Amino acid sequence: QVQLVESGGGLVQAGGSLRLSCAASPRTFSSAAMGWFRQAPGREREFVAAISRSGDTTYSAESVKGRFTISRDNAKNTVYLQMNSLKPEDTAVYYCAARSSPRLRTTLSDYDYWGQGTQVTVSS
Repeated sequence: QVQLVESGGGLVQAGGSLRLSCAASPRTFSSAAMGWFRQAPGREREFVAAISRSGDTTYSAESVKGRFTISRDNAKNTVYLQMNSLKPEDTAVYYCAARSSPRLRTTLSDYDYWGQGTQVTVSS
């Protein structure tokens, strides 16, 4: 069974940092590109960042470029999202997702498995 478990969310002041982690089942992680998405109250879920299976290719949304960094540790079956210079508009539930392909994508429908989400709240 595929499992994606996020952790690392919390409350932080504007300008602060958080690192999200997503642990995946080994069978899923070994062949999957991974992504992070977020959903703020009253808004649709949106793409944040993605990384290829090998980790050689990454892509981030314009709204987080230069502030957020996605990475993965294939030995630990874990993907990370380092978030720096956080803004109140970054407040959302953050979701980890995996797709059954090594190539990264930026649309929700391209992802096959989802975690339960972790809340990130940035206070002004």
